[in-house]
Amino acid sequence: MERLLQLPHQLGGLGLAALALMAAAAAFNFIVLEPLERKNAALQDGVARQARSAEAGAPGNADDKLAKVYAYLQKDEETTDWLAKLHGIGAATGVQLKSASYRTEKTAGRIVRTQMVLPLAGSYPQIRDFLQRALAEIPVMSMDQLTLKRETRDDGALQGELRLTLHMVKS
Repeated sequence: MERLLQLPHQLGGLGLAALALMAAAAAFNFIVLEPLERKNAALQDGVARQARSAEAGAPGNADDKLAKVYAYLQKDEETTDWLAKLHGIGAATGVQLKSASYRTEKTAGRIVRTQMVLPLAGSYPQIRDFLQRALAEIPVMSMDQLTLKRETRDDGALQGELRLTLHMVKS
């Protein structure tokens, strides 16, 4: 016991600092490194499991996903039906829809894209409500761009141009 009490005097300041560093390194190993190594091993097992399952079902999996996309875009409505619905949503929300231009994009795949440029006018809440309802009620539509401008600073009405695309499957 007496020998342990004299140990700090025998080691000196440098020896005590070395002991403190060794104790800190051991604590760091047990508190930080070992949990991280366990977590790393668990993550590697998960990645390996996912890789094995992806290899087993990869060809059918991609085909199934593509079939689901086509099924989602396959609707009985025609382009004119969607345009009538869009006009009805505009009338219900108070947004003034002006004459629009349409262009059907030719694609090599089964999906047909009809791009529209639609001038519109209304207040900000009306336009926002129109967009929310249109995107909710027309599932094959995407909003590509919206440009808004106000004629004067105090004017509550906005003038805008809306670019939309209808994505439909060829019949």
